[in-house]
Amino acid sequence: MQLNTNFTRPTVVHGSRLDWVPSPAAGVERKMLYRDGAEVARATSIVRYAPGSAFPEHVHTGGEEILVLVGTFQDEHGDYPAGSYFRNPPGTRHSPAAAEGCEIFVRLWQFRAGDTAQIALPPGQAEGVLFDDGFERVGIETWDGTIRRDNPRGLEMMVLSGSLRVGGEELTAQSWLRLPAGLALVAEAEGAGVWLKDAPLQHADVLPLPGAAA
Repeated sequence: MQLNTNFTRPTVVHGSRLDWVPSPAAGVERKMLYRDGAEVARATSIVRYAPGSAFPEHVHTGGEEILVLVGTFQDEHGDYPAGSYFRNPPGTRHSPAAAEGCEIFVRLWQFRAGDTAQIALPPGQAEGVLFDDGFERVGIETWDGTIRRDNPRGLEMMVLSGSLRVGGEELTAQSWLRLPAGLALVAEAEGAGVWLKDAPLQHADVLPLPGAAA
């Protein structure tokens, strides 16, 4: 499956308008924002766990990055309430679940080679700069008024709250925007909480999917 795989043009997806699509695990559904591949895929999604649902234990060969949006996400390592941010680098494994249900923003198979940082930030610490290794910078910001941001590498964002107008289009909670390098961000914001990644939209040394040509 290929969905929003053209990195050369701006892409906007309003997640709140998408239907939930069942995953292979009972009670776990997702809204696909970007996908390149079959069930094992390079993907960005919003995922919803019904109360009591779980995924079997699995290895994240290509890495996993998560922001908890609603409820409490869980695995054998702990509980992660809304606002938690974590990165599971390639080779880590877990058994995700949600006893009371949750929604999460997830990026899979988008780690670059050599990115081994494992991070788990609780809500009180998951603000401002979340991760910066020189190759990418991830943060949560609050915007009001006119926002202008240069974009030498590429920008990806998820609106968490409030609203944002970009190029005449209004973005609200669960709206996702991707801008290719060189296209500056100009926006009008009203109390917008934004998850923002400043990085190449796909790293040149991104880990290859299984079966991909070298």
